[in-house]
Amino acid sequence: MVEGDSRLHVNESDPKLVDLQSVAAEMQRLRGENIRLRCLLQEYGIQSPAVQSTTGIPVTTNALPSAHIPVLKAEQRIALFRSLFHGRDDVYAVRWENADGRYGYMPKADRDWKAYLRAKDEDRKKVDRQTRKFRPLTDEVVRGHLVGDHTLGIYPLLQDETRWFLAVDFDKKTWQKDAAAFLTVCCELNVPAALERSRSGNGGHVWIFFDRAIPATTARKLGCAVLTRAMESRHQLGLDSYDRFFPNQDTMPKGGLGNLIALPLQKLPRADGNSVFVDTEFRPYGDQWTFLASVKRIPVSAVEAVVLEAQRNGDLIGVRIASAEEEVQDPWTLPPTRKRADRPIPGPFPVQVQMVRANLLYIEKKDLPCAMLNRLLRLGAFQNPDFYKAQAMRLPTFNKPRVIACGEELADHIALPRGCLAEVIELLKSHRINPIVR
Repeated sequence: MVEGDSRLHVNESDPKLVDLQSVAAEMQRLRGENIRLRCLLQEYGIQSPAVQSTTGIPVTTNALPSAHIPVLKAEQRIALFRSLFHGRDDVYAVRWENADGRYGYMPKADRDWKAYLRAKDEDRKKVDRQTRKFRPLTDEVVRGHLVGDHTLGIYPLLQDETRWFLAVDFDKKTWQKDAAAFLTVCCELNVPAALERSRSGNGGHVWIFFDRAIPATTARKLGCAVLTRAMESRHQLGLDSYDRFFPNQDTMPKGGLGNLIALPLQKLPRADGNSVFVDTEFRPYGDQWTFLASVKRIPVSAVEAVVLEAQRNGDLIGVRIASAEEEVQDPWTLPPTRKRADRPIPGPFPVQVQMVRANLLYIEKKDLPCAMLNRLLRLGAFQNPDFYKAQAMRLPTFNKPRVIACGEELADHIALPRGCLAEVIELLKSHRINPIVR
């Protein structure tokens, strides 16, 4: 048992861990290749076979040699857990659930109930915020999460507006394909990432860990760069995915704590194979602590290099700017956030594309590659000025999407606002596609 908050630290200069990191890097490269090949099999409707060992027993493709993994004691596991899932230490939240199945998370605090009950109904929230005293996150609280006493949520955005990790939430029915596309790009960019199946089992979280706390805006730009590139090969990810980063804020809202994220490895969902880290076949690792010990943390220099390259190529978000500092009446008229012209999209392309101008502009999808569909959808999107104004003023950004998408994907068509016609024609002609407008 660990008392108080006497945190143990992992010695990164330990020869065993240095050797472990080199093995983890090779594992990451092979993981990327596995994901890329598996996505190709899915595209052609081919079921990927299970990997067989020499004994004919299926093996986990990402498993590390057990000889390289030191056996961790309970205290060391908690230290490792806290070193990875590192948020604010002065506050944490626990999950609640009522009889009708509704649930949420509430900061753990000591409250002045007398002052709360004396206050008028409309003033009670204000009184609660003024009188409550948050309980700090301790090793004992983390231990309770791991053994199933409660479900822990942390606040990743630190008070100096830095963070130790970035998490991306995938919760659509296609979450496995979406997460695989994101992880593929992570591997291409040498960004270490880990995939966790969510508590419900109907979604997943991709975690990217940093070797130190970095500015929240830099971390988010890294996520945007990976996501934008992933959408070149899988446009179905959707522009709403830019709102699925945790935390989603670059700045701390006044009087707020920022986004909360529930931590993995809680005992109860683990019994059902959920809230655990999984391999490229979406199978839980046999030893979760062995896997966590192998996770590599990306240095800030590597993060900045990826972000800088994405900025040069216009791959951060790649939709029209709506700056919080500019009073723009028509944000859709602003140029895209690109320093250079769009890169050509690799073909092959159809000779012509049929379009119908009705209540919307309907563009036939037949024979158009995914990257072209992605580019078309981005023509009908712009960055939400209300989001950036609220963030600049340190106001809550809840229910304010970062990107407003006016396009829609239908079974056989892309539907865009009719005002996009000229840009659509220009884009198609630049790739030698003849647009036929009816």
